[in-house]
Amino acid sequence: MASRGLLSNATNATRNSLLQRATTLHLTARYLTYHSSPSTTSPTSQASLPASESESFTQSTSSTTPNPTANPNTTHYKITLQRSAISLGSRIQDTLTSLGIHRRFQTVYHRHGPEAAGKILRVKELVHVENVEEGMVKSKQEMRRERRPKRGYVRINPEGKRSVI
Repeated sequence: MASRGLLSNATNATRNSLLQRATTLHLTARYLTYHSSPSTTSPTSQASLPASESESFTQSTSSTTPNPTANPNTTHYKITLQRSAISLGSRIQDTLTSLGIHRRFQTVYHRHGPEAAGKILRVKELVHVENVEEGMVKSKQEMRRERRPKRGYVRINPEGKRSVI
């Protein structure tokens, strides 16, 4: 009986140390974050701990490490295709097409959501993703207008300064 009590205490200690070290990658609708997984704690493992240890354990696992590049005001993904998908399977190519990407270095914007996040995860090796605020989202016409050259001729002065005529 005494050995069984020691064994259960040892397994509880092992379980608790594993739960404290367990970290998982969670994809949220806004950004990717690393944090200790509170979902791995079950009521049975919490019940075996004394009340003071249970509270401190819950506090330690529910704390998140903030991502310095993540801004809570971001509402859209800015997705740019970096690598071509020519030699890849049709399912990957279809995923890129459903995202609205047809050529390399093309940029599209999608609102944060589980559907867009799932598509991004399927092609994560091919694309570069940034989180942007709603004010930074550009339409196709705005992006095309920015690429167009200014009207007129460019006169280069001997000093090297340029001016548009």
